[in-house]
Amino acid sequence: MLMLRPLRRLWKEYLTLYRTVTYVRMLVIGIILGIFTGIAATLFFYGIEFFKHLIQVQWAGLHLPAPAGESMFHETPGEYRPWIIPLACLVVGLVTGWLVERFLPKSINGMTDGTDAMIKSFHQDKGVIRPVAPLIKGLTSIFTIASGGSAGREGPISQIGAGLGSWLADRLGLSVKERRILMLTGAAGGLGAVFRAPLGGALTAIEVIYKEDFESEAIVPAVISSVVAYSIFTMAFGTAPMFGIPQFSFSNVMELPFYVALALACAVTGWLYVRTFTFLKYSVFEKMRARVGIMWTMAAGGLIMGLFGMMYPKVLSGGYGWLEEAILGQLTVTTMVVVILAKTLATSITLGSGMSGGMFAPALFVGGMTGGAVGFTAQKFYPDVVTQPGGYVLVGMAAFFAGVANAPIGPLVMVCELTQGYGLLAPLMLASAICLVVNRKSSLYENQLENKFESPAHLNDATINILERLHVTDFFQRGRVTTLEESITLKALTDIITGTNEFFFPVKNHEGEISGILSLNDVRNLLYEECLFDLVIVGELARPPVTLEENDDLYTALLKFVESDLGQIPVVKEGDEHTILGLINRADVFLAYTKHLKELASEE
Repeated sequence: MLMLRPLRRLWKEYLTLYRTVTYVRMLVIGIILGIFTGIAATLFFYGIEFFKHLIQVQWAGLHLPAPAGESMFHETPGEYRPWIIPLACLVVGLVTGWLVERFLPKSINGMTDGTDAMIKSFHQDKGVIRPVAPLIKGLTSIFTIASGGSAGREGPISQIGAGLGSWLADRLGLSVKERRILMLTGAAGGLGAVFRAPLGGALTAIEVIYKEDFESEAIVPAVISSVVAYSIFTMAFGTAPMFGIPQFSFSNVMELPFYVALALACAVTGWLYVRTFTFLKYSVFEKMRARVGIMWTMAAGGLIMGLFGMMYPKVLSGGYGWLEEAILGQLTVTTMVVVILAKTLATSITLGSGMSGGMFAPALFVGGMTGGAVGFTAQKFYPDVVTQPGGYVLVGMAAFFAGVANAPIGPLVMVCELTQGYGLLAPLMLASAICLVVNRKSSLYENQLENKFESPAHLNDATINILERLHVTDFFQRGRVTTLEESITLKALTDIITGTNEFFFPVKNHEGEISGILSLNDVRNLLYEECLFDLVIVGELARPPVTLEENDDLYTALLKFVESDLGQIPVVKEGDEHTILGLINRADVFLAYTKHLKELASEE
């Protein structure tokens, strides 16, 4: 028993820290959530690879390349039956459409993919995600990608991880703020696992929700969750990076102009990528959906995608195997250019029609091919300068996604983790920055906001931040205040009210102490009851006392106005709570807030 005492003491100290220190609580929950998302990512990834091999290789007889780190099945392809692809996509479209129409009809409009759904929940829905949403989207994404739909697994796993975070927050009874943090924590775990890039996945999750900001409070739990999920994922699939490629490095400053050209090319293809998706989603499939319904629209999208993939298999699924071939120089520049256009169209058909999947992988695919086209073209004319054109594929992946998703840091780090080195860090930073600036008006995610000040998630923080800078002493009305004694009768009160324009009166007892506040609204119905004039006194009508000191900030004042429902509050002298200096009106607080906001805007 004596040996257990230190353990009990440590346990009590831990419980105290858990309850009182947010970072400790988020760290512990981040570990738990990392375990959940790691298991979910493992099952999700295996499901995609298993059914993709079954449908595309064994049934359709296709032989499609897979990146070295994801080559799980090595069986000989079955009999060549390419018509299986459009048939499978059609069936998946029908089933997905029925499930969405039945359970998630609101998920069609206003969201790009699972990542965008997570962003919307963070900003607009207080971090609440219905458990049925990630479940249905996760399962349908497996079969969309497996059947050949041009979509990625990163969007769905972000939504699954965020859904687990929202669910766990509800089970633990956490606050809205903590629920939002756990959403990002779960998304980070999913991204870090499926990409085998724990730091890049964590950073992407916390920065993709804003265009010019990131959620700093989620960094610690997001990194913890991502590392734990990554560890579980690699226990199942190994620690080898996704791509089996050589080390790349940047050593010749003369290459910088070509990386600038790469960034500009990615900006152009990024603009085309977003515009094509937007056009097909809203100008084609939304109009079709209004006529024939969700299910038949998705079925049409699946069939069109399947026919397209049957004719040109390079657009099927995520396409990471083709990216690896591009990095290794096994694709021609002409092929890369054709694939850029084809993949953009295929992704817009798949996800624009409403089928499940993510935009992340296709975006990396298009960006990588854009970089490859620039890199291998540059090598053809300047072989002494551009010696490693395969590196341009990797830089194109990060730069393209930075431009279309306004997330420069996460993908940059992710590419460094994929290559297991920082040899391309300088061109990655340059190209990402240029593409971000040039494409600043385009956004792949419809619910992405500029910064924290525009997010409802931080509306309270912004208000508090401004009001805490302002103080009562600068805004209250100094001067004589009509004060009532507790013993004043209702008859005498009517005479006092007729001689003043005030609506709220401090009440003092016989010792001169403030004992309450009388609101005119509380006695309005009694003013004409003459039978009560000599029976009722002010002390019986007054509310509990509420005061402010002149050095209190306006946020404190706002809270007291809300709690008391008073229109005016007496301001007392600091250190002397019964000496009244004046009154502050509720309107004074709002006017001060508005005035300060205008001053900040003019300064900017």
